[in-house]
Amino acid sequence: MNLKSIARLAISVLFLTTGILHLLHPLPFMEIVPRCLPAPKILVIISGICEIAGGVGLLIPQFRKPATIGLLLLLMAVLPANIYMATSHPYMNGHRILPLALWLRLPLQPLLMALIWWSATTPRPKYEG
Repeated sequence: MNLKSIARLAISVLFLTTGILHLLHPLPFMEIVPRCLPAPKILVIISGICEIAGGVGLLIPQFRKPATIGLLLLLMAVLPANIYMATSHPYMNGHRILPLALWLRLPLQPLLMALIWWSATTPRPKYEG
């Protein structure tokens, strides 16, 4: 198993776990949905299903590319929730979260996106013309 395969498996487990948590325990995730968005529970369930689908898709070669694109789009879509959480919501599930931790989490999102892209892509064969 190479480094990309290990990273892809770890990312898949991360999204599968988070997606399942979205479905089984939606309330903490509903608390970080920005107030301007409608139907927080539906948004949390949809994002959980997308996380599960993406996590599974990364493990199946023929679905890897669409899963990669889907997870990247999902991470872009949830960025407002992460910004909202950092700027105005230091509590999650009744527990205070250190504001510094919330702010430090924001730069991790583009790093996760880069890791998803890297782990899911294969190099093009070299042209030997």
